[in-house]
Amino acid sequence: MQYWLIKSEPETFSWQQQVANGVEPWTGVRNYQARNNLSAMRCGDLAFFYHSVSDKQIVGVVEVVREAYPDPTAEGGQWVCVDVAARGAFGTPVSLATIKADPALSEMALLRQSRLSVAPVRPPEWEHLCTMGHWRKP
Repeated sequence: MQYWLIKSEPETFSWQQQVANGVEPWTGVRNYQARNNLSAMRCGDLAFFYHSVSDKQIVGVVEVVREAYPDPTAEGGQWVCVDVAARGAFGTPVSLATIKADPALSEMALLRQSRLSVAPVRPPEWEHLCTMGHWRKP
């Protein structure tokens, strides 16, 4: 299993909408590295749902339930999306400021490549953040 972080502006698509929709295609990614990360996702992988821009915090966890396929919002077929399903909200959202202040998270892709909308998360970072956010896999 691999772990990821996916970003969404809550004004565009929020955690609450993800939960309400059940399974949702993660469309609209137009960065080559982020696209490659989407292509590397496998069913059963978990991802942090991160509210970007205004909130800047991890608010929940989603599971990849359909692997990469052509993004229906793009022309030309070079862009992909995956389907994700909500697996639970963080009991305590973890802010970007908190992540930046934690030495155990100093090498996170979120901090090193801050504009990347789909990024890998290493297992020790995953466990640490799940503990901080009071989230346990159901």
